Formats: sequence, structure tokens, C-alpha cells
Amino acid sequence: MSGTPYQPVFNGSHTNLGDSRNTQFYTPETEPLELHHDDIPAGAAPPRFMGAARHDGNRASFASSSGSAPTFVGEDDSAAKGRGFYGLDYNDSEYSANQPMTGHNAANESPYLDEKHGGAYQRPAAKSRRKVIIGALIALAAIIVVVVVAIYFAVIKPKQNHNTTSNTASGAAGDSSDNANSDSGSTSPTSRVVISGGDGSTVTMFDGSTFTYSNPHGGTWYYDPANPTASGARSQSWVPALNETFNFGVDNIRGVNVGGWLVTEPFIVPALYERYINSSDGPVLDEWHLTQRLRADNALNVLEDHYKTFITEQDFAEIAAAGLNFVRIPIAFWAIEVRENEPFLAKSSWQYFLKAVQWARKYGLRINLDLHAVPGSQNGWNHSGRLGDINVLLGPMGIANAERSLDYIRVIAEFISQPEYRDVVVLFGITNEPFGPTIGKEPIQRYYLQAYNTVRNASGTGEGKGPWIVFHDAFLGLTNWAGYLPNADRTQLDIHQYICFDGQSPDGYDKRVSAGQACKTWATGQNDSMSAFGMTHVGEWSLAINDCGQWVNGVNLGARFDGSFTAGSFPKVGDCSLYTDYTQWDAEWKADMKQFALQSMSALQNWFFWTWKIGNSTVTGRPSAPVWSYQLGLQEGWMPTDPRDSQGVCDSSDPFVPPLKAWQTGGAGAGQIPATAQAALAWPPQSLTDVADVATLPQYTQTGTLISLPAPTITAVSGKATSTLSEGSWNNPSDTASMFVPVATCGYLDPWMGPNASPDPCPALSATARRDYVPRAYITPRPKFSS
Repeated sequence: MSGTPYQPVFNGSHTNLGDSRNTQFYTPETEPLELHHDDIPAGAAPPRFMGAARHDGNRASFASSSGSAPTFVGEDDSAAKGRGFYGLDYNDSEYSANQPMTGHNAANESPYLDEKHGGAYQRPAAKSRRKVIIGALIALAAIIVVVVVAIYFAVIKPKQNHNTTSNTASGAAGDSSDNANSDSGSTSPTSRVVISGGDGSTVTMFDGSTFTYSNPHGGTWYYDPANPTASGARSQSWVPALNETFNFGVDNIRGVNVGGWLVTEPFIVPALYERYINSSDGPVLDEWHLTQRLRADNALNVLEDHYKTFITEQDFAEIAAAGLNFVRIPIAFWAIEVRENEPFLAKSSWQYFLKAVQWARKYGLRINLDLHAVPGSQNGWNHSGRLGDINVLLGPMGIANAERSLDYIRVIAEFISQPEYRDVVVLFGITNEPFGPTIGKEPIQRYYLQAYNTVRNASGTGEGKGPWIVFHDAFLGLTNWAGYLPNADRTQLDIHQYICFDGQSPDGYDKRVSAGQACKTWATGQNDSMSAFGMTHVGEWSLAINDCGQWVNGVNLGARFDGSFTAGSFPKVGDCSLYTDYTQWDAEWKADMKQFALQSMSALQNWFFWTWKIGNSTVTGRPSAPVWSYQLGLQEGWMPTDPRDSQGVCDSSDPFVPPLKAWQTGGAGAGQIPATAQAALAWPPQSLTDVADVATLPQYTQTGTLISLPAPTITAVSGKATSTLSEGSWNNPSDTASMFVPVATCGYLDPWMGPNASPDPCPALSATARRDYVPRAYITPRPKFSS
């Protein structure tokens, strides 16, 4: 824990910024549709990415916000059969034929007030002597109408339909239920589909159910069934909408993790692991063994049900309502594929990540996608998939596992760098928590540079081209990364700040708040790193001040705080029951917790809380590690309902002064890493910490079939026209190199072999020659380090 005097940062005011943000990119494929201002509610922004469902004229709709009428799609009348929006069908509004795509000229006017031209209001009859003239004009008009209609249905309409179905739209995961609420084919006013709203509006979720949207911070949701990948939502009034630029270094990241969802952890979802706690085969300690048991019991549906229910669309709406603007989503390599004897449920979690993209787009949340588990394990902890040894950049399979991991980084980068995801998936954490104290600094820096080059090959270089790349500090501390990769295009440094795994103290929240512990411990390091490295954020932190909580250290490992820790000898400091049973906490206790949270937010500045939700234990019927749950803290009153209340909580003496340098944000000079820096960290390394010559290690050959992530098929609905629009999966068509796979004539070691096996560059290809991994009885849980 650092004893450096605190030098926090000023984070701006609470006032609505109100300024228009420049878009991150502008290409013909992502040309913005300029809607008139009443298309979306106050605080929302016009969608930037319109995909194939772009409309050539103004869309007829009217405003939606708190206290005003909602925004609809599919508004129609009996005389306007087939009228739709965004070019998926014909629009006979007077605005579609002759007007440019500019703002409407009256603040309170709506095209719907005009109803149908000449249909709702008839002029008085003319004098009789004009009847002949009028009759002739009517006859002539009738002839013209017949000709125009014939031309339209014979030539124009078929061309429009062909263009609609042949173009590729972009966007979120869809399934048969996703569009159940989009019955805009009916001409009845009751079938109009609300596409946007603010606090108090009714939201129809993708499963067809509804709820009342509650967002006291001026956030607006946005989902248009006619253009499912339009990004017009805003999480809060002061945060740039998804189709506006998030200015890192100026706009604060206030995020939360959805841990335990797509990569399970026993302490986050204890019910999954409690089913085997008294098993004759012993408890399961990680997802590897959980999946093995579920598979043996023909119960993999349990894991699928967990994906469906633990985090849902409504969670994303609540996250935005909590004043948060980012979601960090951990995924594992088995979202892409598994090999050989790996028991994980393959590919299923990826489908739920696609749903998360859809939900985030709808509620204005940006995503930090974090590759949390890679083959062989980068740290040996249970959340890496398998508890045991480190086998990435360490041991006989260290290079082979790293090569495979880099392939998966490439596959993900190609997918999320596509234009339809750039507004939503804006950060990509390439590998979570590699354990640097054991692996070593140089191998990790080489691996990071190779991953950086891999991602930028997929995305391109410069603002708006793919995600920012996130490097975890590998528990080496922020100062070890100062000056790393000068002129690298859009990188961020991630550190995880916990105090609960260090030496235990009996001090409660009150004493820690009085001492300003969070302010003094973290703020100076964060400020300094913003200057020495560039954009720096905290990917994980919590309100835990000790290691109490069911399975926080691992299944049945106990806690240091109460002396029950079985993986080491620690004296008892206090009673954990006070920290695990939140029903005992009084108002004063919760007030101290809230103040500690505000001090932490102020000191950390750009952060992601770990985690949004802790599941109920089947034993106690409630979360048994409550201080780790942001959602529960909001419900019970110990988390602030507006994170901006943290501004100024820690006094500032030496803040980081924005902006970041141009090259750090994708501007001038971005991507121009000096050749000397590239050469000094060339891939692969010639040696590892425990291997003098990597040529003696088994390595893969780059001859495997290229794989890509499955893309969703979305359905755009407009009027009575429904078009199925399939997305792509690969951003850079020139990126065609094969994948790393085992040499056909080699037997290889188990990827989780451990560091002590005898290396062989090409083990014999036989069942008896393969040396399988024998797991340890337990492993000391992950240590946490402060910068």
C-alpha cells in the first residue's frame, strides 16, 4: 500500500456539458442520418450508424422524453399502406420527396399534425361556374396519379426492396423473440412501436415484456426495430450519447463489471457451486470442474440457465439509472472454441455477449470487453477457468498457449472492430491479470506488443478504428509501465485496486474514512500514470476492507480476517459475520460505507466497480459477500445513487491536466511506435523466466483453418416490410493468416501441465507419452497489489 501523499484530480462539475461531440469516424458506410430534432427525446442524440436501413428523407415521428409524447416508429394511416422508415419501405410524407435531411423548422410541430394531404380537411366547395374547370383538373390529376403509381410499383418499389434485402446491416444479437414487440405492420395506431424514451417511459424488452424506465439522471434509451443498430441512446444527460465521441481523459469512466456471468466465480454465483459442496467426489473449485460435473450429470442446462437469468436486459437499464456509463464484461476463450479434453461449454456464452451489446446499445452504455481466461491460465486462479498453475508465458507450454491466446485476441478484434460495434465496444482488455511477479515483465511486454499489433491489424489505426486496447499492469505497479510503447494508438493501462487481500486490520469504515485511506492510497498514482503512460483506469475495485465473504478467497479456503484461512497462517483479527450479514448494518454503518465509496471514486477517477451483482447463497438465501455488490448497495443505501457526488471529496493538489496527447487518442502520430521499441520487444521471446531457450519448447504451427465468431442475424421491421439483415464477422479482409494449431506429428503436453514438466519441442505422438496435468490440492488465492 502506497504511503505517497495524496494528489487527487478535479473531475469537473455536475452540470450538463450540453456540448455537441464530434463523431469518432465518418465513412460512407456510417453516414449519419440527420433527423429533425423531435425524432428523439431531450438529451438523446441522432443515431450515427444507420447501416443498410438508411432513409433518404426525414422520418415521421415525434418527440419522447419525460413529460412528453414518446417517439414511435410505424406510424401510419389507412391511405398510406406500406409507409415505413429508413428506406425499408415507401414514405409518402411531404418531407420525403423534396426536402433535404435537415432539422425541422418548428420546435413544437409534428408531421403527424398534417395527417394525410387533403384527407383530414376539405376545402369549401367552389362556385358553380368553376365546376367544369375543377372537374377537368381532377381528371388530369387522376391520370397523372395512375401513371406515377404504375411507375412506382413497377420500377421504384422493386428496386428499393432489392436494395434493402441485399445490403448488410449491422448490430446486436437477435432471435425470434427479439422482434416480437415490433408488430409495426398493422396500420392501427395501437401498433406503433415506441423507439425512445426517458424517465417514466415504458420500455418493451427484447423478450416482449415491459417495464417502466426509471433514470433520474436524464438518460434516454433508444431502439428502433427498423434500424436495430442505430446508436442514439445516452446513459445520463451529461455523458456523450453512443454516436458522439467519449473524450477519454476529460469524460470520466464510471463503470461496473458484470463478473460471474460469462466467466463464473464461486463467490459471485455460489448457488452454482453449492450443488456439489457435499459431493462424495469433493467440491468443485472452478469452472473447469463445474462443467465436468454438470456434463456428467447431463445438466449443462444449469449453466445455460445461469447465462439467461443472472444478468438480463433490465440489469443494463438499472446500471444506466445508477449513473454509470460503462460496463466491463469478462469473457473466456471458450466463448470461441475448445480443443481436445477441455470440458467448458463452448460458444454459448458468446451468444449472450451479443445480447449484452444489444442491451448496452439500447441504454447508452459503452462496453469494456475483457478476455478474462486464456488457454493454460495466465495466473492460476479460479477465474482463469482452472485453478492451479500458470501456463502462459511460463513452463513448457508457455509459448504454445500464448500463440493460441493471440489467435483468440485476433478473432475478437476482427469482430468488434466492425463499424456496427465501434460505438458500443470501445475498450478491449486483451488479457486479464497475467501474474507478472512470476511470469516476468519482459515476456508480458512482448506479448502485449504482439497483441497490440494483432488488434491494430484488424482494426486499422486512428480515431474511430476499432477499440482502445487495454493492458493490465500485471501486478507490477503503474510506474513500471511509464513510457511503454510511445506513440501507440489508443491504449489504456488497467490496474486493479483492492485493499482487502493485504494485511488485515480491525479498523472499520469510520476510521478509514477519517484517515482518508482511499485518497492517500490511490490518487497520486492514478494522476502520475495519466502523465507517464497515458490513459489509465481501474478495472476492478470494491468496498471490501477485509477478505470476509463466502468463498472470496476460493471454495472452502476461509478468510484471513477471522483466522480461518487454510492456505496460510494468519492470526484472527475480527469476526467475519459482521461483514457478511448486511441485515445487521445500521444507518451510521451504511453512511460510513457510502463515504468510503465516494472517497474511492474520487481517488480512482476512472473506474469499474467489481461487481454489479452477487448471487444468493442457497444456504443463507441472500448474498454472502454483500460489500462486493453495487446493485445491493444501491438497494440497501450504502452506495451513492449519483457517482458525481464523489467530485471534490478528495482534496486536489497536483491533478492530471487534460487533454491527453494527440497520438494517445488516435490523432497525429498515432501508431508510429519507433522501430527500436518494436525490435526491443520482438515476438516471440527468445527465453522465458524459467526457460533459457524457447526453441526447446513445444510450439504450434500456423497452418490451422481460420475461424471467426458467429454474427447475429437481425430483423429490421418497418411498416409491413420485414428484412432479415445478416452481419459479417471479420473487419479486415486482408487479414488471412492461418491459426496456430498443433503439429500433426507431435503429441504435445496438456496445456495446463504446469512449469515443472520436462520440455520437448515435439513430444511423441502416443497416448502414453502425453503427460496430463495433476491438479494441486489448493493454491494461495490471488494477491492484490497497490501502486
